[in-house]
Amino acid sequence: MKVIVHPSRLEGTLLVPASKSVMQRACAAALIRKGETRLYHPGHSADDKAAIEVIEAMGATVQKQDDHYLIKSNGLVAKKPLLVHCGESGLGMRMFTPIAACLSEPVTLDGHGSLHDRPMGFFDQVLPPLGVKVRTTGGRLPIQVQGPLVPSNIQIDGKLSSQFLTGLLFAYSAAAAKQVVIEVEGLVSKPYIDLTLSIIRAFGLPCPENKAYQQFYFSGQTSSDQQALTRRDPFSFWVESDWSSASFFLVAGALVGPIRLQGLDMNSVQADRAILQALDAAGVGYAMDTKGIVVHPAAIKPFQFDATDCPDLFPPLVALAAFAQGDTILSGAHRLTHKESDRAHTLKNEFAKMGVLIEQDKDQLIVHGKGVLTGALVSACGDHRIAMALAVAGLRATGATEITGAEAIKKSYPDFFADLSMLGASLSLPDLN
Repeated sequence: MKVIVHPSRLEGTLLVPASKSVMQRACAAALIRKGETRLYHPGHSADDKAAIEVIEAMGATVQKQDDHYLIKSNGLVAKKPLLVHCGESGLGMRMFTPIAACLSEPVTLDGHGSLHDRPMGFFDQVLPPLGVKVRTTGGRLPIQVQGPLVPSNIQIDGKLSSQFLTGLLFAYSAAAAKQVVIEVEGLVSKPYIDLTLSIIRAFGLPCPENKAYQQFYFSGQTSSDQQALTRRDPFSFWVESDWSSASFFLVAGALVGPIRLQGLDMNSVQADRAILQALDAAGVGYAMDTKGIVVHPAAIKPFQFDATDCPDLFPPLVALAAFAQGDTILSGAHRLTHKESDRAHTLKNEFAKMGVLIEQDKDQLIVHGKGVLTGALVSACGDHRIAMALAVAGLRATGATEITGAEAIKKSYPDFFADLSMLGASLSLPDLN
């Protein structure tokens, strides 16, 4: 699908959609927790839908009701033969694989698109010492696991992604781990582990003690731990709004606003809440009150920002930095390789078409902002966040910006262009004409 973005001014109020990072973790917790769970303000992105399909395959029943999902679970149940499809969700694959390994029946996990290019060899090393038979395809998908996983003391490398640790934390919780520790070296994206632990606690599941992000200790000794996996009392959970999605609109407001965003938790542990720090550094004016965040247009200043723990902010921040007069330095570029695209490469290529030079110097992206962009024919390259970043940049570019492959947004934010249009963006889009 091709979307044409014309220079526009935005104004109005947007309720930010649900966080898929929270939604997918909540689905995993609802599967592990026996009884009824009602998920309010659920997401409906492709990754969210994949998570629902995964927990249904593993034994949960899911009903879509007026404003929530009703999830009923008796815990993990294998349906022979069990094939679990995680769509194109890296979190889904890395989180649900250890959970599936808690079953005694063989489970095959697969996905599509860029997920087949993402490294999964981590499981070849980590799961066998836990009593799990593992077979990957040369460290790639599909993966077959057969447990049951037996929690024990292990050491893992946390440098590639925190998502592997998230999966192990859920699996250890599901397996009622007692007096065992997961030791982690070089953990990246610590806020995402904070998010995982907060959801484990919210669902009343056995939760480890976090010792400086280097050790996660499951005592398994408290009465709450012993009861957590057997209680069946009904439970309700609100899926908070998504700071990742909000980041694109915060940047859009800074470029062509003002707009108001509602539904965001200012105390959220989501990693991408750090967008506010980047806006401060870039001289963007915003105000917070009980009705949300209002962001105003500003003269963008060159800035420096470390996105190591929040790599999904690279695309919107590149769009922001492109309109500064001078060089912006974004650190943490090593986190961009194993995404829906090689994002450093894609950002350099596609923004170059709009007249922005981006260089990579080891772990830094240097955006040479000129304050002006030119509309051009660009490609999302199969990456939802690239599509959104190009669209935001096109709002203030000179001339029209044509984005091919714009359907990539369905992965995380299927209503993105509809919401842009609602706020006043001038778009040529088949679904809106």
